[in-house]
Amino acid sequence: MTPFRFLVGARGFHDRRALIEAARAAEAVGYSDLTIHDHLTPQLAPIPVLTAVAMATERLRLCPLVLNNDLRHPAVLAQDLATIDVLSDGRLVVGIGAGWNEPEYRAIGIPFDPPGVRIDRMLEAVAVLRGLFADRRFSFDGRHYTIANLDGQPKPVQRPHPPFLIGGTRERVLRIAAREADIVGIDLRQDRESLPDAFPERMDVRVRWIREAAGDRFERLELSVLRLLGDIAITNAPLRVASELARRYERGTGLTIDPRDILESPYSLIGSVPELVAKLRRNRDRWGINSILVGWLDEPDLGTLAPVVEQLAGM
Repeated sequence: MTPFRFLVGARGFHDRRALIEAARAAEAVGYSDLTIHDHLTPQLAPIPVLTAVAMATERLRLCPLVLNNDLRHPAVLAQDLATIDVLSDGRLVVGIGAGWNEPEYRAIGIPFDPPGVRIDRMLEAVAVLRGLFADRRFSFDGRHYTIANLDGQPKPVQRPHPPFLIGGTRERVLRIAAREADIVGIDLRQDRESLPDAFPERMDVRVRWIREAAGDRFERLELSVLRLLGDIAITNAPLRVASELARRYERGTGLTIDPRDILESPYSLIGSVPELVAKLRRNRDRWGINSILVGWLDEPDLGTLAPVVEQLAGM
């Protein structure tokens, strides 16, 4: 079975020492990946952050979650990412997406193309990255990018290339991720339309899309849940906590949710330590989900999950 991984995100850091201390603490507990979003907001830029963490840790994988393809030319990005892989001794994950935050595009004068165009451009970028990571000169003549006999340097440590992560919520993107990525990120929008996707029967459908599109690749894929439903709660009264969360969602969306559905959701972490250990094992057995983004380095409840992480990380 694919081993369990627990991902944590970096946000709110503007101080090197605080970032490094938090990353090292997460690594010591057994968290597997440090992630960071890619937005033109008041945050540190993802590539320098991942480089800094690479130089200060030994085991954490380094995962942009995810890089907006439209903000960087893939040939430039290939050099940046390969450099991180070299400096980390092979711990990079190439998280890449098609871009979605329209106000950022408007703010810097980049056309916000329809989703299909942005997705097609991302797929070309993935092909360019793979080509420049390979041990040969590379040429590419696509609709969006042209590469003429370029030998990408440096070459990443991981061969033939670092793992790619593509994530999404909709069927097309999940099927693309199943075909093109090594890690399929299963995200969740928490609005009235999308919230039912959090529950087991809808996850059955999503994983069926992934399995159909992946074919023989499915058993080699990592499946990662990229969002929590509510907060982490280590408790001996999980139904009470889930009932409170269901009422909160009902006030926000108008949906009536059975608290037991929240407890069974692959997106929730509510229960005692033994219950959560057993649940995560069931999720892997049923859906192949082996990793989950559990929160942020600066959140106090991150430490409460440590007993679960210590039992399952790498198992």
